[in-house]
Amino acid sequence: MASTSALSTRVLLTCAAIGVATGLLGGIAGWLTPVVIASAPILYGLVLASHVVPGIIAQESLQLPWVALITHLMAALVASAMAPQWALRFLGTAILFGGIQELVASLTRYRVWRPWRFFISAVVIGLLVAVVVAFAAHLSTLALWAQISYLALAVAGPVAWTALALAIGASLRQAGVGRAARR
Repeated sequence: MASTSALSTRVLLTCAAIGVATGLLGGIAGWLTPVVIASAPILYGLVLASHVVPGIIAQESLQLPWVALITHLMAALVASAMAPQWALRFLGTAILFGGIQELVASLTRYRVWRPWRFFISAVVIGLLVAVVVAFAAHLSTLALWAQISYLALAVAGPVAWTALALAIGASLRQAGVGRAARR
C-alpha cells in the first residue's frame, strides 16, 4: 500500500480555502492600519495580531505539520491583492507568524493539539510584536498609561485572536474538515 503525503491535494486545497478567507481579514487589517496608527496607535497591536488567525485555524482543523506556514503564505497573497501597499509586510508577517506557530508545534513533534500549545505561540508572537512595533511606533513619545496599554494590548491581541481562531478551527474539524487528511 502506497503511503499518502501529509501535504496531499486535499490538505493544500483546505489550506488555500482557509488562506483565502483569512486573507480577506488580513487585507481589511491592512487598510485599517494607517487609520488606527493615526487615530489610536495603542490599538495597533490588536490589528496586527489578526494575522495569527490563518495558521491557528489550519493547525486546529487539520492537525498536520506545515499547514500553518502554507496557510499564512496563501493568506498573505490574498491580503496583498487587497492591499498591495503592504505586500512585503504581509509576506514577512506570514513567514514570521507561521514560522513561530510551526516551531511551537514542532517542539511537541506535532502530537499535541491542546489549546495551551496554541496560546504559547500567541504569547511569543505578542511579545515580539510588542517589542518591534514599540520601536516603529515611537512608543516612548506616548504617555506612560498609553505605553502600558499598548504593550498589554499587543500581547493580549494575539491571545484573543487565537481564541477566536481555535473556535473556528474546532468547528471546522467537527464539521469534518481535514478528517481524511489527519494522520
